[in-house]
Amino acid sequence: MAVLKLCRTKLRHNYNHLDRIFREKGIDWGIVTKLLCGEETFLKEVLDLGVKEVHDSRVSNLIAIKKMAPDVQTVYIKPAPKQSIPDIIRYADVSFETELDIIRLLSEEAVRQKVTHKIIIMIEMGDLREGVMGDDLVNFYAQIFKLPGISVIGLGANFNCLHGVMPTQDKLIQLSLYKQIIDAKFNLEIPWVSGGTSVTIPLLFNHQMPKGVNHFRIGEALFFGLNLFTGETFEGMHDDVFEFCAEIIELNQKPMIPIGTLAENPSGESFEIDERLYGKTSHRAILDVGLLDINPKYLLPKDKALSVVGASSDMLVVELGENEQNYKVGDVLSFNLRYMGALSIMNSRYIAKEVVE
Repeated sequence: MAVLKLCRTKLRHNYNHLDRIFREKGIDWGIVTKLLCGEETFLKEVLDLGVKEVHDSRVSNLIAIKKMAPDVQTVYIKPAPKQSIPDIIRYADVSFETELDIIRLLSEEAVRQKVTHKIIIMIEMGDLREGVMGDDLVNFYAQIFKLPGISVIGLGANFNCLHGVMPTQDKLIQLSLYKQIIDAKFNLEIPWVSGGTSVTIPLLFNHQMPKGVNHFRIGEALFFGLNLFTGETFEGMHDDVFEFCAEIIELNQKPMIPIGTLAENPSGESFEIDERLYGKTSHRAILDVGLLDINPKYLLPKDKALSVVGASSDMLVVELGENEQNYKVGDVLSFNLRYMGALSIMNSRYIAKEVVE
């Protein structure tokens, strides 16, 4: 059996640490829960922290959140698909938008449902995922700011989501300037510049965050305490809110290189022979988890003497060396996770999920 554990105490510690910092800086923030894939037990742990705003990329997850916490502000964090517009208006208080035609449809649906739907206009800042081009922003805003049922509450941007473009002080200053241009041109005040994500936290800690950036959306830093610039854990935060455990279902001493004619494996990988390993053996464990659940490169063994060899669809091979720890069949090995590994496991119905203290 394999299980993903969420530590309630470490989650709360990380939340309180971040919340204190944002409060001191006068920054509003929300938690990005898309990692949790709508798993209600884990969502409840997040909501019990006392959060006021939750971001997610799936309408079904927002529905679950609204059922558990009707007063929490829900944010749909990608441009709305046409077919989902009625549910987005019903279950998302805010959405990130970049398309004029979609915003007009959101306006029509908001009027039908007799609500005001808030939007954050996402601006392209170089990573080339979603975003209105900066040169088009004034004309874009001019066509939507008076639409009925729509309230523009912010300008936002994403970094390091597709091509790895990192945030810089200059880019965030530019984002803040876009807000100033809109405010001056239309004689109004947009409340938020939403330029803060987990990847921008180091700029905040290093006092490089422009004062105009006053809204953050945080997921990875909360759950993993990770500084995405250095790959290290932020001081004062936990990197192991999640722990993944899998059972050893076979353990044998085996040759260290395969025997026979080699071809690509089912994943399309080719194994290269290291001739220095001929005649050498080691202890190898097979675990009850596989590629169906997680890419092994996202698994970090807690026992530093172990190494992950690879995986097939539903079995994972771990190198134990001389097995000085005397592992045996039925024992459980524990791993820390990278973000994309936790995301895969959360999305696997074959992995049990539980909360621990």
